[in-house]
Parts: sequence; structure tokens; C-alpha cells
Amino acid sequence: MTTRQNASGDSGTPVEDFLRGLGADRIPHPGGTLLAHLGRVARALAEWGAAPEVRAAGLCHAAYGTDGFDESLLGLDERARLAGLIGDRAEALVYFYGSCDRSAVYPQLGGNRPLVFRDRFTGAEHTPADDDLRALLEITAANELDLVQHNEDLAVRYGADLARLFTRSRAWLSAPARAASTRLLAPYVTGPTRA
Repeated sequence: MTTRQNASGDSGTPVEDFLRGLGADRIPHPGGTLLAHLGRVARALAEWGAAPEVRAAGLCHAAYGTDGFDESLLGLDERARLAGLIGDRAEALVYFYGSCDRSAVYPQLGGNRPLVFRDRFTGAEHTPADDDLRALLEITAANELDLVQHNEDLAVRYGADLARLFTRSRAWLSAPARAASTRLLAPYVTGPTRA
């Protein structure tokens, strides 16, 4: 992703400009705006050494909304539009992340395999490829850890559950993601439960 000046004078990548054009810079989100959050998630993934398509998916992870964030920037009928910008693999990961039925998938993490993934948009179930599951968990860690850092209420309410989720998911997370989750969630490990 290259940096350039956009029409408003803000520095950004073509993907960030695209997201800005969809209004991501006007949607409130912990830590400022949705666009700011998306950028921080992509930067965390880059710092953790994620592949370019995973970083691109992290930058666009909320394009279709998520199980935890209902607002979408694009309709599911616009998937080709996003794929044309970030590539087919990255777009497929954006869809995979956004379609995850967390109440069905998260409890299976760390359990006996094979994991059954439920698509919250279609209700379809399948066993995901290992690479897809790794990308999903890496983006999930970057997303949730950013929220914890930018919203104390969410951190107190969900920090302990997230610590348990990422502990159960250790095998699917990179070493830097595991270290970040341990460091950032340590203060909340005795808090209330959700997962």
C-alpha cells in the first residue's frame, strides 16, 4: 500500500481513501472513528508480521459489518468491488471475518477439531482451512486488543473473556499476537465473563 495525498489533503493509502469515501471516517468508534480503528488494526497486523493479504483484510475487516459491529460500509452484493481493490484472497478473508457467527465458532476454539464454522449471513456451515482460521484469529486479536486499549468499559467488561478466548486459541495465533494479548489483557484476567 502506498501513501499519497487525497483530495482533502489527508495522507492515506488508496484503500484508506476508499474507506473514507464510504464514510468510515465519520462513523464513531472506540478510539475515534471506524477508519482510525481499521488503520490501527492493520498496523498491529503489520507489526506482528502478518502476510499482506491478512493486513489488507484487517484494514477492511468491518466492510460488511461483523457479529459485534452491525454497521456495514458495503453490501454483500458489492464484494467484487472490494476484491478489485484489495485482491480476491484479502476480500475472501474480509467476508470470512465478517460472516463469523461468534456464538457458534468461539466456543469451539481450543476444543476437539474439526471446528465447524457458521456463516452468520447464510447459516451455512463448513470446516475452514487452517490458513483461514489463522487469519481469522489474528484479525480478531488485532481488533479486540485495539478495542481494549481504546475503551476502558469494554476492557473491564470483556477483558477476562478475551484472555480466555486467546488462551484457547494460542495454537492459531502468531507469537507476537499471543504476547500482545497476554500483555494487554493481564489486568483483566479476574474480571467478569462473557465467552
